[in-house]
This record gives sequence, structure tokens and C-alpha cells, in this order.
Amino acid sequence: MNRSRICCLVVAAFLILASPVQAAAGTAITEQVYASSDSTAPAFIAGSLTRGSSESAKEIVYAYLDEKEELYGLAEDEATQFQAVSESVDELGLANVKLQQLFNGIPVFGSIISAHVDTNGVLKSISGELVPDLAAVPALQDKAALAPAQASAGALQNLQQLYGRAMEMAPSEKPELIIYLDKEVPVLAYHIRYEFLSPVPGNYHYFIDAKTGAVLDYYNQIHGAAPDGTDSLTDGTGVLGDRKKVNTVRNDAGSYLLDRTRGKGIFTYDAANGTELPGTLWLDADHQLDGPLDGAAVDAHHYAGLTFDYFRTVHDRNSYDGQGAAIVSTVHYGKAYNNAFWSGSQMVYGDGDGEKFLPLSGSLDVIAHELTHAVTESTAGLIYWNDAGAINESMSDIFGVLIEHAYSETPDWQIGEDVYTPKVKGDALRSLADPTLKGLPDHYTKRYLGLEDFGGVHINSSISNKAAYLLANGGTHYNVKVEGIGIEKTGKIFYRTLTQYLTPTTKFRQLQAASVQAATDLYGADSQEVTSVKAAFAAVGLK
Repeated sequence: MNRSRICCLVVAAFLILASPVQAAAGTAITEQVYASSDSTAPAFIAGSLTRGSSESAKEIVYAYLDEKEELYGLAEDEATQFQAVSESVDELGLANVKLQQLFNGIPVFGSIISAHVDTNGVLKSISGELVPDLAAVPALQDKAALAPAQASAGALQNLQQLYGRAMEMAPSEKPELIIYLDKEVPVLAYHIRYEFLSPVPGNYHYFIDAKTGAVLDYYNQIHGAAPDGTDSLTDGTGVLGDRKKVNTVRNDAGSYLLDRTRGKGIFTYDAANGTELPGTLWLDADHQLDGPLDGAAVDAHHYAGLTFDYFRTVHDRNSYDGQGAAIVSTVHYGKAYNNAFWSGSQMVYGDGDGEKFLPLSGSLDVIAHELTHAVTESTAGLIYWNDAGAINESMSDIFGVLIEHAYSETPDWQIGEDVYTPKVKGDALRSLADPTLKGLPDHYTKRYLGLEDFGGVHINSSISNKAAYLLANGGTHYNVKVEGIGIEKTGKIFYRTLTQYLTPTTKFRQLQAASVQAATDLYGADSQEVTSVKAAFAAVGLK
């Protein structure tokens, strides 16, 4: 995993031809290249990168990469071996092609690029870093000396040293042979994932040296049968005592917290203070969801529905995966458990201890934050380490706030204020308006560079959080003036940035370039929106 400091560097390079080639409708070929100082390969290229073509979008991208092998540090014909991950057409009509970097048929961990081709067959952008000069690494020519089973045994032994042997483990995935950057050096490694829920929730990714069996790295990716009956609306009382209606399925047994009106359903379960998931589908025998334990379930169910509605109505996204996936939530997890998380397959909420937290499902922005992790997992796939992990957390904070603004009568720019430290008025987990209230950095030069918190994922997230606040509201920060563009446009820009341009190993420099490109796509290169995006990121030290 790359743990080196990312320096602030933007390289703007334009390809100037003696006789400009027309890309489409009189537009000359141009390239603007953004790079990070810790890599010779570009992180983002935008412009009109190719001539117009009738070839498929995938073939256009392959041809461009083949032509730019030297720029990307690729060996001859290496680019043509990349594996297509997905092909789609976005809401603006641009064809989006995502390619996984391969070397000798082995995937390079996290090295996925996202390219966009317009309707004229012109390549408009390529986002994502590739690992250069792999052909010059002799060790990659060798075969793995370690058997997959040995790699699994080593990873599991390390995991048990962390949590003991009493973990309730889901079946582990088969180890995958990959190329991994170990302190900037490409090595053959096995990637193994373990998901478990006890004694604490975990979704651990392990990287085991395929020759020596050494643990190179690991990180935790957690951020955190339907009954017959009639679809109905049932009254309920939330954690904070507010009344609301929730979608249920009603039969002679009572009202089940099952909403069949959204996607493939929203299901809310009860762990009954245990750790077995998902638990029991919530059933209220008297059809009155106003008991002392009902509030956590009512809010989890209702707010999951609002989060679904936001992504569907504002961004035309059908559930977190875009395919209408069922949203499963479990409340009353554990005893006095002060956390909520997306497990990789469902939402889980603790009841809190009454001092640090109330039941965590009682906060719309907490639920929206966690479900945005699911959106991120289904799109950009941001790994939970260093810059990428901080951006992962930031996207969840940003959409947590945006969704609260869409549905709450008293929205703000804080996270978790409804359930965090209930005896302390005005307290919150984080403030996007002023991260320094919680001792978090509000500028890239102040970022955390240590290894705690998986490289500062909950710390450095505040940098782009502040940029989002400035973009929506405007203001002057570190002597940079930003003209606000409002909540709606801010949401559209960050959603397009997340779903179209970010890749698993995105760093802050790529995030800035991607956000500018997203605003350009939506509003035009000379728009106020693009100017404001550039200013918002410049105000937090990214320009």
C-alpha cells in the first residue's frame, strides 16, 4: 500500500501540433495532464484526446493507451492486455469504459482507469493511475512460490492475533494472485478478504507476499424470506420522539418492516442485542410502532427509504448498486454498541450507551453516510486507506449532509448531531463547515501523514468536506474567495465525480481534477460552476 506523502503538484501539458488535427466539429486535439509527484504516470488526462471515430468506445480507449505507452510507462502492447471491467453510457450520453491494468495476465491491485468517449467517438478523459515500468521488475517474471492455502493460513493467523479465535466468520474468498505495491515496489502477492461480525464487525483485506508468506498489509473496509401480506403505511415513533409513517407488509401476525415499493425491497431486522445478522425481520403484532424499542427500527426503515428516494429522484440511481438492490438493516446490534456500519452487504446499527450515542439509526445523516459507502463500493470502489479512504469517508459525509438538506426541516452541515453526545447541546461527530471544531484539518497542507486510522481516513476526509461546503455555500477560506453554487449543483457534481471518475486508489489530486471535469461535463468549461469548483479546491490547498 502506498504510504508515502503525496506532494501538491499539478502538471498541465498541452499537445500542440504543427497542423491541429480536428477531433470533431472543428475541435483541435488537446491534452491536460494531472499527475502526483510520487508517480511518473498521469492520474487524470482531460481534453479532446483523439480524433472522432466510429470504433467502439473500448477500442478507442485501447488505441489511445497503446499510443501513450511511453507516457504511462507501459511495455509494448501491454495496454492492449488490460481487462474491461465495465462499459456503460452515463446520463450525459458519454460512453464510460473502465479497464483493469494487467501484467502477464495478473491484475495490478487498485489500478483501474475510467475513460469517457463522447457521441462523436472522441476520447474526452482518462482518470486513474497505472503502475509504470512493470516490465523492468525481474521479480514479476517469477511464479508464486506460496500456495494459496498457505497464504490464507498466514492471513488468518494474523487476524486471529488481532481478535482471537472466537470470530464468527463468513466464508472467506479464494486468494487472488495480484501485483501489489509494497513500499512503492511491485511484488507478487495474494489478496484475501475476510468478513466477520463478532467480536466486532470486520471486512478485512489482506495482502500476503506470494514468495515469502509475509503479511505486507491489511485494512478494514467497514466504514460500518419475505412474508405474505398487504402493503401498508403504519404509524411509528422515531428515536427522538417524532411521528412518521413507514412502509410495512401487514397480515394477521402484525406489521413487518418490509417496504416493497422501493427497488427489491427495504428490510429492517432486529438483532435483539445479539450479534447474529441479519436477525429477525421486525414484526409489530399490534400494528403500532410506538414502543420503547420501536424507535430505532422505525428510523432505520424510514431513513433508508429517504436515502433510496434521494439517489433515485435526484441522480436516477436505483438503490446503491443502480440495479434496485434490496437494502437490509439490522437494529439493536450488540449491547450499548456505539457504532453504525455498512458490512459490505447490509446496514448495522448499535443502540449507543446513552452517553456518547443514542441509537445511531435516529440520525438521517448517519444512515445516508453509511449507505453512501455502499454506493461508493458499487462505483468507484475506493479502498479504505490513505487518500482513497479519506475520500471514501468524505463522499459519505457530503451525501449525508446533502440528503439531510433534501428531507429535514432543520438541515445543517454537521454529521451525527441528532444522536451524538445527547447531553451536550450542538455537539456533532464532524463539521463540514468548520472541521477545526473537532481538531481536523481544513487545508491540504495540514493533512495527517501517519498510519493511524488506516492513514487518517476519518481525519483527512475533512479537507474535501470543507471544499464541498464552500462550493455549496461560498465564502473566503485562506484568502481564496469561492462563489457558492448551491446544494443541488454541488450534489450533481460530486455524484458524477464519484460514479464516473474516481477509481480505487484515487488521491486528492485526482479528486480535484475529476471534480473540475465533472463540472465541465455538466455546465461547460467556461461556467461559473467550474470556476467555483476550482476555487473551492484551491481554498483547501488543491489547485
